[in-house]
Amino acid sequence: MDARRVMDSQQRLRSAVPDSGIGAMLVSARSLAEYRAMFALSDAVVRRRLLDCPGGAASLTAEVNAAGGDATACDPLYAHTSVDELAARAQADTDRGNRYVRAHPEQYRWSFFADPDEHQRSRYAALTRFTADRRAHPERYMPGVLPRLPFADDAFDLVLSSHLLFSYADRLDPAFHRDSIGELMRVTRDELRIFPLVAMGAVGYPDLDQLLAQLAGQGITTEVADVDYEFQAGGNQMLVCTHRPG
Repeated sequence: MDARRVMDSQQRLRSAVPDSGIGAMLVSARSLAEYRAMFALSDAVVRRRLLDCPGGAASLTAEVNAAGGDATACDPLYAHTSVDELAARAQADTDRGNRYVRAHPEQYRWSFFADPDEHQRSRYAALTRFTADRRAHPERYMPGVLPRLPFADDAFDLVLSSHLLFSYADRLDPAFHRDSIGELMRVTRDELRIFPLVAMGAVGYPDLDQLLAQLAGQGITTEVADVDYEFQAGGNQMLVCTHRPG
């Protein structure tokens, strides 16, 4: 694709995915229970070698490892943010995200969380568990920036990627999505799951078909799968990526 076509594609994306008004990207704290719902994770799947990227302040790694599993989180913030600094930022972002939820009720569905108060309590609980685990087991929290990660090929059985790709399509261009998915697939032996497929503001990703075609050209098989979870309106699907045989 030449430079003009890249610019045209990015301009279409910016015009189709408006600024949600959320501000800077949120550092989110989600629980294993929420991950199970978002990614349709069975007990058998959770026992595989997992990578959570970006991990943010989620408690998935803490909870999986406490149950005898093998999970690693990766996020650029782990490189230069202390445990206490990241906890403070994540708490502030939890409050900012909760204010956004309350201010935009039409964009959310209350089937997983009962109401905004429960949403906030759940985030606080996940953050508390994340903070304690990162303090006790810093080796589980690896710094890394997409689209280039510090892991060997096939280092994990399953990679989970939550609320970065597609979520911030108002500022991450199509090339970043393509390259990041390619990198996440490099480090997984079996499968990558991405959730959700809508941007902040409950706006659908306009270049999904084009992206899936590009991934197919790279030997990546994709499937859009429904999940039994919807918090953002319309956000009840994940993208499942696997390596094409041969």
